[in-house]
Amino acid sequence: MKTVDVDLGFRPRPWQLQYLENRKRFNVLVLHRRAGKTVVAVRQLIDSAARCTLPNPRLAYVAPLFVQAKATAWQYLKDYTAPIPGRTVNESECWVGLPNGARIRIYGAENPDALRGLYLDGVVLDEVANMSPVVWGEVIRPALADRRGWMLAIGTPNGLNLLSELYFHASRDDKWYAGRFTVDDTNAIPRDELDDARRSMTEEQYAREFLCDFSAGGEATLFSLDEVTVACNRHLREPEYSFAPRILGVDVARFGDDRSVIFSRQGNASWDPIVMRGKDTTQVAQRVANRIEEWKPHGVFIDGTGGYGAGVIDRLRLLGHRVSDVQFGGKPGDPRYLNKRAEMWFSMQKWLKDGGVIPDIAELRADLCTPTYKVNAAGKMQLESKEDIKKRGLPSPDMGDGLALTFAQPVAAPDAQPRRAIAQTATRQDYKPFGRAKR
Repeated sequence: MKTVDVDLGFRPRPWQLQYLENRKRFNVLVLHRRAGKTVVAVRQLIDSAARCTLPNPRLAYVAPLFVQAKATAWQYLKDYTAPIPGRTVNESECWVGLPNGARIRIYGAENPDALRGLYLDGVVLDEVANMSPVVWGEVIRPALADRRGWMLAIGTPNGLNLLSELYFHASRDDKWYAGRFTVDDTNAIPRDELDDARRSMTEEQYAREFLCDFSAGGEATLFSLDEVTVACNRHLREPEYSFAPRILGVDVARFGDDRSVIFSRQGNASWDPIVMRGKDTTQVAQRVANRIEEWKPHGVFIDGTGGYGAGVIDRLRLLGHRVSDVQFGGKPGDPRYLNKRAEMWFSMQKWLKDGGVIPDIAELRADLCTPTYKVNAAGKMQLESKEDIKKRGLPSPDMGDGLALTFAQPVAAPDAQPRRAIAQTATRQDYKPFGRAKR
């Protein structure tokens, strides 16, 4: 077959170019309204279909409803493929055919069973926040398997749902691409129009539609992505935390896919956690003991909920280390909270808002933004359990729990100079405790 170069006239905006240059097999783009996400998605479908060398390539654009998909993307698909010689259009079935045998078809996700049995070389999932998790996990992902097809999920936040789950997963997995672009990143909407929108919309609506805030609308989360991002980018000098007690929090894995985490915090500073998978209690205890001997913390708090951490605690005590057993479901010190875990997470939230610095690790950012909270019938603050988080298809927030454990109990400050005296001898060297998790 003769190769023909066709200019489709696409000149990507800076954010679109950033995505196209960094995309991977699986991609999640969280964008504000009118950012241009449909345009870049349709262009990617066309380019991929034209370049595919497999026999009879099949690609799809899927929206929550068929009428929605047709209204959003069908005209774009026809217009952008018009310059391609020999392209065909099937109006009744809403697909476009290319000379190499490829077809790009419009689908609705309102009936996931109708999509079963397809094979796909590439797919765009639009407005993912309004899709059932079944669409991805049971239908689309299997359809990509045999031909190793790619996926692009796009949407605007609307609480916690499939979009947030895919985005948080992509943030954790280096084989996925996660992109989040607000109006301040794209410059796609004039400032005077944004000012007018802000005046006519509620704060929550504006944060959701234009600032891509997952916590705006839907169930309440303790941390927003913006708050967590700010905490990752703060800087501290050593004299700003060295006066404070050194504290270790240890979250012990419960199930095979969970992580055991050792988190170190001193005042407003926290360091890269030690993260372990598939380690038994003896191995975890030894890593904790090594960290205790290396760092000499003034307090060590270990999650002993359900007996999972009991072996670690017993082993460390046999080694002569003083450690505290923390029961997540135990009685809190503050009666406003349902249990100890809720109290620790809310204490961590206050710490972060007051200037806490966290490592810039995608998994930690996702963990902190995952749990929801509510006020129960007794008027107590209740944090979403690990079990309920897993029911939503998200992993246990083990890093978040590890950091939260450093707030289990007050720890006396070590003998040191007063903070004011130390500050007078401060150097100008900045310190920023972040990096990648140690495995």
